[in-house]
Amino acid sequence: MTEQPAPARSLWLASTSRHRRALLERLGVDFRCESPDVDESRAPGEAPDALARRLALAKARAVAERHPEAIVIGADQVCALGDRVLGKPGDESTARAQLTAESGQTVLFYTAVAVVGLQAGCWRQHVDETRCVFRRLGSTEIAAYVAADRPLDCAGSFRVEGRGIALFERIETIDPTALIGLPLIWVAAALRAAHVLPGDAAG
Repeated sequence: MTEQPAPARSLWLASTSRHRRALLERLGVDFRCESPDVDESRAPGEAPDALARRLALAKARAVAERHPEAIVIGADQVCALGDRVLGKPGDESTARAQLTAESGQTVLFYTAVAVVGLQAGCWRQHVDETRCVFRRLGSTEIAAYVAADRPLDCAGSFRVEGRGIALFERIETIDPTALIGLPLIWVAAALRAAHVLPGDAAG
């Protein structure tokens, strides 16, 4: 008896981030976006990597509950300088302050992703860790960078895909897309396993 392929399932991204949307588009799969409306507050004493993991799963579950037949991707990224979490700066003053604190330091980015399909019985999670080692940065350079690249919606106050790449001594990662917001190597494997992308479902 010939094995029948698994039925195709719709794909949702539990995010309205233009960066994550652009990354997922690179896989060439049709998907829709929806805001998960999840409280992103950090719990007292919560480790940065645990925060990222919890929020990614919460986002995926929130949208999956609205679309139980679908496969849903939830993601969250936490920028940590030691135990300090650096969020999106929102304004130039905060961006300059964040970069001043990061100067000469190693900053860790935890990019968590969850793939959930309620009817499919799909529950997969992953956390990617990227180490960003900053050069020593002077105040004039920091101010010029912030004015030029406007990284006001980026955790850590830089755009690695823009002029921000020049701020570092090195970046250590197993997936360069993770730092932008979505680790596509892992996501592609999870979507193959969920029969959303073609290929070996054992990924």
